[in-house]
Amino acid sequence: MRDDMLLAQVARWAREIPQAPAYTFVDHLGGGARHTLTWARADLKARALAVRLRELARPGDRVAVLVPQGLDYVVAMIGAMYARLVAVPLFAPGLPGHGERLAGAYADADPLIVLTTTAALPGVADFLATAQAPKHVLAVDTVSDLLADEWEPEPAGPDDLAYLQYTSGSTRAPAGVEITHGNLTANATQLWELFRARPRTSVAALWLPLFHDMGLVATVAMPMMGGNLAAFMDPVAFVMRPVRWLRLLSEYGDVFTAGPNFAYEYTAARVTAEEKAGLDLSGVTVMLNGAEPVRLKAIEAFDTAFAGCGLRPEAHTPAYGLAEATVFVTATGRDERPVTTVFDRDALRDGRAVPAETGSRLVSCGRPHGQRVRIVSGGALRDGEVGEIWVQGPNVARAYWRDAARSTEVFGAVLEGEEGTWLRTGDLGVLHDGRLYVTGRIKDLVIVDGRNHYPQDIEATVQEAHPAVRRDRVAAFGMPGDAGERLVVVAERSRSGEAADVQEVGRAVRAAVRKYHELSVHDFVLTTAGTIPRTSSGKIARRAALQAYLEGLLV
Repeated sequence: MRDDMLLAQVARWAREIPQAPAYTFVDHLGGGARHTLTWARADLKARALAVRLRELARPGDRVAVLVPQGLDYVVAMIGAMYARLVAVPLFAPGLPGHGERLAGAYADADPLIVLTTTAALPGVADFLATAQAPKHVLAVDTVSDLLADEWEPEPAGPDDLAYLQYTSGSTRAPAGVEITHGNLTANATQLWELFRARPRTSVAALWLPLFHDMGLVATVAMPMMGGNLAAFMDPVAFVMRPVRWLRLLSEYGDVFTAGPNFAYEYTAARVTAEEKAGLDLSGVTVMLNGAEPVRLKAIEAFDTAFAGCGLRPEAHTPAYGLAEATVFVTATGRDERPVTTVFDRDALRDGRAVPAETGSRLVSCGRPHGQRVRIVSGGALRDGEVGEIWVQGPNVARAYWRDAARSTEVFGAVLEGEEGTWLRTGDLGVLHDGRLYVTGRIKDLVIVDGRNHYPQDIEATVQEAHPAVRRDRVAAFGMPGDAGERLVVVAERSRSGEAADVQEVGRAVRAAVRKYHELSVHDFVLTTAGTIPRTSSGKIARRAALQAYLEGLLV
């Protein structure tokens, strides 16, 4: 293993601080027990697994990780990369709402080996009965530690593939992003420097799924930078009782964490006054907020709910990233309060970001760190002009797995007057005072009578229009018609609105959209909870929602 690659740090810490804790899994779904791997044990188990894997495969072969959240997942990822195989971080079958994503990503990766655990093996066997069978299925927890003595380290260079990160699929089918060891090393370094983390002191405390890009990098990769501890739990445990996340944060004096926007709103709404009494959030240094548009209301709600628990407003760290850039692109600086700007709504629709007293209030996602960002439409735009966000840096992946045409389109963009190729993110944004503001997805824009409308703005208006609309469960999209696109809004019904009259809710929604967006709603559907498609990171999958609407599935 090359000493300048991130993965080599595991063996380094195993030598220098062998008994220091590296990864702790809090098993709330199994009685609350805690299981810890020291750096020595993490390295030993990874070496043992690597020996077994190299008996079955050659460097470059794919190995799918169908392992439940826990320490075995960490061992599976490190062991596969030790063996210079291409890991494919997925998840054990049975995750509600994600069966189609698992089947699609698995088929696309076409793995030679499937890694799982003894407990998950029956479900994996059922899944493989309907999928292309791999040559080998191996339970990580059955591999003998004694094999570690047979391991002979092999160098992994910056251009060697480390893993395939499958996208969340918010606008199209998931695609495997080719993440190299160089990409992973660069992005972990960028995050580490941004967080100003302290070696062997700072702690990561998270609940994000390890198959997701932020969960994987923040939980598995980041601790390798400085021999730090990552303490984590199952996402289901968080959803059941979000206070568990905050209690974990309260245990440490220098701790960073991350989550999508909805998690902060959800936690603020669900944690009771009695539960807050035992919390101490004064040690939280960074609370990264990304994976979906950051809303000021979420930040304010969280601040209001937990200011009495010692939470500093500067802990909030709005960020922007995507799998094609490993994960991280921009973020607000540590100890810097979130920055918001109100832009004139009409000007924003016309592609200009003009500060105003009233309009669309956007939260800045900060500045890039160790990479370059440009706003492009035909050519590079000036500050204040809306266009597509392009990114260049050592963390940007090189291609999509087995998709040369799309890889050229997305990763091979050229900008006049600039050297090298750029990543076209597909996201719209603007630079204002050097800060990035994300305004939406290009493919999600609702274009009515030649005017652009951002669906997230419409969705925010709809969820405030009537209490029967469930928060963060609204999809607004344009439906093609003979005279152009027509606006369709689908919303899930809230618990408190189970008895509300559909016609009454519809009138309130139409009136609000007309008032704030000067738009007519062609159709409004109030559907049951859990109906609107979402991505693995919790974002509304608007393209999938449109397809479901056209097929009559949203009723």
